[in-house]
Amino acid sequence: MGVCFSGLLATPLNSGKNAKDFSGSSSKVASASSPPTPRTEGEILQASNLKSFCFNDLKTATRNFRPDSVLGEGGFGCVFKGWIDEHTFTAARPGTGMVIAVKRLNQEGLQGHKEWLVALGAARGLAFLHSAEAKVIYRDFKTSNILLDSNYNAKLSDFGLAKDGPTGSKSHVSTRVMGTYGYAAPEYLATGHLTTKSDVYSFGVVLLEMLCGRRALDKNRPSGEHNLVEWARPYLTSKRKILRVMDSRLEGHYPLNIALKAAHLAILCLASEPKRRPTMEQVVAVLGQLQDSDETARAQDDLLQSSKNSSSSSSSGRKVRRSAQHSKPANSPTPYASPRHSY
Repeated sequence: MGVCFSGLLATPLNSGKNAKDFSGSSSKVASASSPPTPRTEGEILQASNLKSFCFNDLKTATRNFRPDSVLGEGGFGCVFKGWIDEHTFTAARPGTGMVIAVKRLNQEGLQGHKEWLVALGAARGLAFLHSAEAKVIYRDFKTSNILLDSNYNAKLSDFGLAKDGPTGSKSHVSTRVMGTYGYAAPEYLATGHLTTKSDVYSFGVVLLEMLCGRRALDKNRPSGEHNLVEWARPYLTSKRKILRVMDSRLEGHYPLNIALKAAHLAILCLASEPKRRPTMEQVVAVLGQLQDSDETARAQDDLLQSSKNSSSSSSSGRKVRRSAQHSKPANSPTPYASPRHSY
């Protein structure tokens, strides 16, 4: 799909003398400095000097996303060069008007149920560290430390805070508290005692972020919703309440029973007592089952939808034939009055 970008409308700050000419042509490139803090799409679209472009506008501006218009390519899609009229902001001929960069995302994003693949890959990475002969505690597991390739395979990065796990009869490692607030386990913050179960808690936070589509800590949220774990925990055990915390951008395109199982797994990982948390190997096993169940459920949905479409098409065909049989020209004789149809 294509991403609708917003372009600057003509204002004293971006028109006239402040507009830059390139190579003596009439083309102008609009530029704007980035805001100090990220803004939501709603906040951006409310700005008076911005215009929203729909997919068809961008498609025309880039000449139907022609390959020779590609400026670059990343894991999530390609960036195309396009042209729009600087006054009407409609698509313009190449070489005229204003240059825009359009990013067209690949068809499947995380909404294509890739979240299970990401979670499973990250969980396997932690399980590998924890199951080694010399255990390694990651200590700073969070979403920004998960790298994805073009196929959404997850890789762990930034091992700067990683710590060797306890050896012999020791149950924990005592260390100075480091990491990222919002992801760190409560017992680690309180005592400095580090175990593999500290990583399990952090994984629970990341899993919750995937389910809810929210950050672990977000001061821009209303009071009582700043801390994701504290806000979401009461809703995760109820079939009706869980819908309040699920990411609305998924638009309900997931089996409810799988969402409940994933939420239950997050609760186990976020248990206050470390001993009650599962191991990462157990987490991997559960996520693998969830992914298989999700794929099975989607396959069943596709089969059911295909069956419905086929049935609808067949029914429509019968109606058309029946209608053709019962309709006749105004001056045609009644079929049963014809010698061919006489008994």
